[in-house]
Amino acid sequence: MEPSEAQALASVRSRLAAQFPDAAEEDVDSAVAAAHSQMTGPVRDYVPMLVERLVRERLTRQLGRHALPISDGAPRPS
Repeated sequence: MEPSEAQALASVRSRLAAQFPDAAEEDVDSAVAAAHSQMTGPVRDYVPMLVERLVRERLTRQLGRHALPISDGAPRPS
């Protein structure tokens, strides 16, 4: 994994942990790792954004509620 991708994924983990304060840190980390492992293609530019979207959807379903609003200026996936 490229250093920039690793840094982006660390930011994804932080944002998701803030958006889902009821989720255990281990659950967020595990979900990010699982989603990241699904991204096997050669184009890596959008991997962090796709991982964040998949994990946000998964955590929303698991916790049965909506995520807290994104408040750190990060773009919202559409």
